[in-house]
Amino acid sequence: MDSERRQARREARRRELARRRRRTFAGLSLLLAAVVVAAVALLAGRGGSKPSTRGVAGSGNAPRGSSSAQSGGSTSPQGSSSSAGAATGKPRTGAAPILMYHVINPPPPGAPFPGLYVSASEFAAQMQALAKAGFHAVTLDQLQAYWRHGAPLPPGKPIVVSFDNGYQSQYTNALPVLRRLGWVGDESIQLTGLPPSQGGLSEAQVRGLVAAGWELDTQGFSHADLIALDGTQLAYQVAGARKVIQQRYGVPVNWFCYPSGHYDATVIAEVKTAGYAGSTTVVPGWAGPNSDPYRLPRLRVLGGTGPEALLSEIAAIRNDPAPPASYSG
Repeated sequence: MDSERRQARREARRRELARRRRRTFAGLSLLLAAVVVAAVALLAGRGGSKPSTRGVAGSGNAPRGSSSAQSGGSTSPQGSSSSAGAATGKPRTGAAPILMYHVINPPPPGAPFPGLYVSASEFAAQMQALAKAGFHAVTLDQLQAYWRHGAPLPPGKPIVVSFDNGYQSQYTNALPVLRRLGWVGDESIQLTGLPPSQGGLSEAQVRGLVAAGWELDTQGFSHADLIALDGTQLAYQVAGARKVIQQRYGVPVNWFCYPSGHYDATVIAEVKTAGYAGSTTVVPGWAGPNSDPYRLPRLRVLGGTGPEALLSEIAAIRNDPAPPASYSG
């Protein structure tokens, strides 16, 4: 009997050890399966390989508030092709033209500067021609992020459509045209001197531009000739205007626009001190990653410029020299 009991106990222990081994093996199998599933999911999230760079080589990618993302031109260093996606972390080299508009209306009788008036129909035809030629409007902030960090732009060649002063027609006539294209504009507003009764943007209209994805920058308070100001007045126009716009509209205001294009070393130093990322001039040319960010060139678009003529002007200034160290018109 004792031997039978001992035999029974040994058999029971053997069965218990066998059950434990089976449970341990099953647990390890489940753990291994979980690891495999996680690994497969991780690879799937990465596309199974390195991120694709198709459409980003030498190119741009996405504008704020646009339907696609924002972009750079051909795959050459100047004016690259583009695609949406995450920033690559690698600087890009595509150059881009910056257009300059003022009033988007026909000039009234006796207008002192009739060339600064572009009718709404003329503006629409110009934008359609740009889109057909492969351009896509972006902001200066987007261009800077593209140049410095490889941030994506929308498909197409990048171009900045900028507006000076803050005329009401920029909201009523230019905004609908750009919105239909899924494009954004860059508003360089002056804070005084253009009340709504005289064709200036209201605060509600400025907020409407911002809500539509436009970038809000400034020319200062009153379109003063900055070269002629003393230090206190200069700081008021440059740094003071930036603070007011930041507080009023909750936007960064990273770019300054020299009124009438006038600037010198003192003005540039004040713009830097005020914290702007850069500034624009009225000297024709294309802006690129190697441009002085505080002397970016722009092309003034005058009334009577047909769509094809505008495309020709843009192409003609591509290799123009950089703006000079100072400019007084």
